[in-house]
Amino acid sequence: MAADTPSAEPGDGERYRPGYELVAEQLLAYMAEHDLRPGDRLPTEKGLAELLGATRNVTREAVKVLAAIGRLSVRKGAGIFVAASGGPAGPADEQLVHFQPTDMNHVVMLLDYRGLIEAETARRAATFATPIQVRSLREHAERSAIAAGEADIPGFADADALFHDAVGAAAQNLFLQVSVANIRRFAAQSDVLLFHGDVPGSLEVAGAQHLGIAAAIAAGDPETAATLMVEHVDTTRHQFERKIRDRLFTHPSKETVLAPNPLRQAQA
Repeated sequence: MAADTPSAEPGDGERYRPGYELVAEQLLAYMAEHDLRPGDRLPTEKGLAELLGATRNVTREAVKVLAAIGRLSVRKGAGIFVAASGGPAGPADEQLVHFQPTDMNHVVMLLDYRGLIEAETARRAATFATPIQVRSLREHAERSAIAAGEADIPGFADADALFHDAVGAAAQNLFLQVSVANIRRFAAQSDVLLFHGDVPGSLEVAGAQHLGIAAAIAAGDPETAATLMVEHVDTTRHQFERKIRDRLFTHPSKETVLAPNPLRQAQA
């Protein structure tokens, strides 16, 4: 992308955040403050840049990122819109439209929910998994551990997704399986904006946790499987907390120092 990348001042130990990340955060906040819903139209790229006090180039990159993670829809010749959720909207869906992937409170709520859902999924998988499903999830766990040992981030991400999907399928409950997939969809938004293709913590630790969960499910031990899954999710939570806490000590990018947000000033 053309937007600036993180850099560091020699000796200060602090990292600059990409300008597009700052603008993306402000744009998500703008959508929430104005209660925009799927299908609602946003100002033009030029208008957004002026509203958010950013340059056109960085605003364009922020829009691209938010479109890539499914929060915006850019229609050539028509404009920029809040992306549809892909299904019929209800009260809960309307609230999720305003999920803030870099806000610690929102991330914690998502990970709390993930812990509840995936613990029960692992518990049921240990009870109901078929031999074929056990073999599948163990293979994905082993793949993730191998990718971790080789520092293969894309390979690990692929194996990680397949592992959690396999555990969800082994629970023999369609609603749990869909919930696991939806959780990962929201978590991916935080991954993109917080980690920029990097990983939040140790791949080796995550790979070893996958192996432990798979072994407990294969042994038909529901409580151990659930406990290990909770520990796995808690590890992720601590990594997110550390990453977001680190953001409090970073500077805005050199290319884009955001002006005071006139939207917030007008509402003050």
